[in-house]
Amino acid sequence: MIAAPFGNVVCSFTVVAPFGNVKMMVPEELRRKLQHYRQEHVLAWWDRLEDTERRQLMDQLLSIDLERLAQLYAERDRIFSVPDPSQIKPPPVVPADAPDNAAMRMAGEEALRRGEVAALVVAGGQGSRLDFEHPKGMYPIGPISRKSLFQIHAEKVLALGRRYGKQLPFLIMTSPATDAETRSFFAERAYFGLPKEEVFFFCQGTMPALDLATGKLLLEAPGRLFLSPDGHGGVLTALRKSGLLEQLRRRGIRHLFYFQVDNPLVKVADPVFLGRHLSQRSEASSKIVPKQGPKDRLGNLVVVEGRCTIIEYSDLPDSLANERDANGQLRLWAGNPAIHIFDLDFLARVTEGAGLLPFHIARKKVPYLDDKGQVVRPQKENALKFERFIFDVLPLAERWLVMETSRREEFAPLKNAEGEDSPQTVQGALTNLAADWLTRAGIEAPRTANGEPAVALEISPLFALDADEFAARVDRSLRITTAMYFE
Repeated sequence: MIAAPFGNVVCSFTVVAPFGNVKMMVPEELRRKLQHYRQEHVLAWWDRLEDTERRQLMDQLLSIDLERLAQLYAERDRIFSVPDPSQIKPPPVVPADAPDNAAMRMAGEEALRRGEVAALVVAGGQGSRLDFEHPKGMYPIGPISRKSLFQIHAEKVLALGRRYGKQLPFLIMTSPATDAETRSFFAERAYFGLPKEEVFFFCQGTMPALDLATGKLLLEAPGRLFLSPDGHGGVLTALRKSGLLEQLRRRGIRHLFYFQVDNPLVKVADPVFLGRHLSQRSEASSKIVPKQGPKDRLGNLVVVEGRCTIIEYSDLPDSLANERDANGQLRLWAGNPAIHIFDLDFLARVTEGAGLLPFHIARKKVPYLDDKGQVVRPQKENALKFERFIFDVLPLAERWLVMETSRREEFAPLKNAEGEDSPQTVQGALTNLAADWLTRAGIEAPRTANGEPAVALEISPLFALDADEFAARVDRSLRITTAMYFE
């Protein structure tokens, strides 16, 4: 068996050669390596394990790079170094209402008609913060339809295929925790009308957690390491290892539209955005939304030494976050909603080597098995987790583009059970969008005293993908007095 260079991008453990009635032994080379890195404790229960458990643990141990883990542990106290403030500049941004949008739309639509675009949704997370014990993409978010996030996104992809005569491949990145349930969810619902052969599931990698105090690997069970997804940046490694990157290139796909599952407002493969990406021959294009204040919890898209990059809101010093220009506007105002288009040749180039993107280290509370075999649920941070972030690929692009969009039109992430970014706010955003489209079509919806829609409204992507299509299809004599779903 050949071990992966780092991390594990399969969603179920491979089975090594059968052993029959002979008890599986730990290879001497692996035992010595574990001793060298002071990780031999993971074998403490070896003799008590069933063979299936031994094989599982063996596969996990062979798939990790102990030397790299030791290096990461040694860097645990390293503080992110923000570039010198004089080097951090706001990016050039194409405004949302640019005068050449019509021409850009035509260029993007031609690429869609040629079948050069695929859509990729990152969907490895579970809905634990929503008190929802399933993959987050399964959450029923439609204000009237109760359609899931997955269905809303899938219907956008389906509607694009119908509009432009070429079905977009729909790529869904799962994690080991969500893969099986996500696949079943799509299969049981006939892939929401999409051709089965155009829906591609692939699994992101995992990383082991380390004890914060000692650097030891944490066990989840006697025969199982505690592993967690390697972050949305793991999508690049997983695309290559799954073979999907090469498969897309062979069928003539040139551009990959990237978004995250928790945002039901996203304009999947937006033709205007796509056209701009094409016109600039961009390798990596990003949409931004104006920040709502200096401490907005969005990454800051900036330029450092001519390269597009993102500085996390938690890493940006207050002096920079609060800095304003001569007009009193925030100098660093471009927030990252995680909507990108990547050139496929660019992705092929940057994924050629191992260890493409750096790992970010986070301190977390992680349940673990103690030396007595008891599960401990810590009350404070006890472990280190390691993740890669997709935005770390942006500075590698030689040609890049930044385009503005509005929160009201395209950004309403679902993250929390209550309060900000909750089902209530996201369903309100979907209703607001429908009300805006009705107004543009000359149809008034009832409003409250503060101008918000007084009834729930929702528009299926299969009815209309944008305000113009909605206006062309809706009955202009319609009068709205109660909740309404356009399907």
